[in-house]
Amino acid sequence: MHDVIVIGGGVLGHAVAYYLTRAGAKTLLLDRNDTGKATAAGAGILSPETNTRDPEAWFEFAHQSVALYPDLVPVLEEDAPGCTGYAQCGLLLVAATEDEVEPFERAAERIFERQRRRSEPSPSDLRAVSPAEARRLFPPLAAVQRAIHHTGAARVDGRGLAQALQSVSQRQGLRVRQASVERLVVEGDRVTGVVVGGETHSAGAVVIAGGAWSPAFGAQIGLDLPVAPQRGQIAHLRLRGQATEGWPVVNAFHGHYMVAWPDGRVVTGATRETGSGFAPYLTARGVGEVMREALRVAPGLAEAEVLEVRVGLRPLSADGLPFLGPVPGVAGLFLATGHGPTGLTLGPLSGKVVAEMALGQPASVDVSAFSVGRGLRK
Repeated sequence: MHDVIVIGGGVLGHAVAYYLTRAGAKTLLLDRNDTGKATAAGAGILSPETNTRDPEAWFEFAHQSVALYPDLVPVLEEDAPGCTGYAQCGLLLVAATEDEVEPFERAAERIFERQRRRSEPSPSDLRAVSPAEARRLFPPLAAVQRAIHHTGAARVDGRGLAQALQSVSQRQGLRVRQASVERLVVEGDRVTGVVVGGETHSAGAVVIAGGAWSPAFGAQIGLDLPVAPQRGQIAHLRLRGQATEGWPVVNAFHGHYMVAWPDGRVVTGATRETGSGFAPYLTARGVGEVMREALRVAPGLAEAEVLEVRVGLRPLSADGLPFLGPVPGVAGLFLATGHGPTGLTLGPLSGKVVAEMALGQPASVDVSAFSVGRGLRK
């Protein structure tokens, strides 16, 4: 008998398990290790201050989640420094070409209005910079039209973060098993466990954190969860001999980004292929899109070595916001899914609040905007 069973071994599942085991809960994590998990391909850009796409509820939650990283990372890296790839590297938001100037100016107005209203970040940490300064910070960059620099932005490696969360959680007592959950065990209006390989594992609560695969469990309890896979293709390049670890993230306005890492590596992407279905493979069109956009914004990457191209299936909800918390009408069942492209930004706090609720405690922050009931259809 476990206190909680977590289904799913991406960053969200491991974040929930981390906070459960830290609270002393007897926890089992089950993961069938599907090809195409979003965690394996995520770039991990942590900069809610420059986000203008999502609503204010997302921003408030994201801001608090990102604030957990500076305390969380040292714990995770105690035995393996650098394993999460976390670093405060800064971010450049740029209008690379004339067609991006208008959306850039709209975004800048919102970013700086929010900065004034909140009195943070400081004007020295979030400010407009010249095209020449932007290129000094990220040498492969084109001669851009406009630029904003946010010094407080950070990056994190999704794979490394998930592995570190698992390692620390296992030392705290987490059991991990690679297995496929066949079905939930439902007695009356309560979930009491799961069936794996014909064997029942009992628990006081079950958390579904299965990413894009999470809706499969809804059919058993008569609910249609509006979460679908969105394919993302992302290229890993290397500039030989370049000291890239201090370069900022670059975001432009055709929906792509670049993230620099140590050893000359620059990650660029990603496609947002809504309606892709469960097709975790590379496509000629997707790879071509990633490369064209990278060279449009940063022509200095033209001679970079192509190391690999990864693909992941993001769990995208119908309204773009995650589902966090109890499933209405099914006691003991909780969701942590639907984060789309922002799972690494929202992951730490999502894991914390879902763990709290699964243990019968009130959530430490307001998650009403992410309630499960808002999107479920009978």
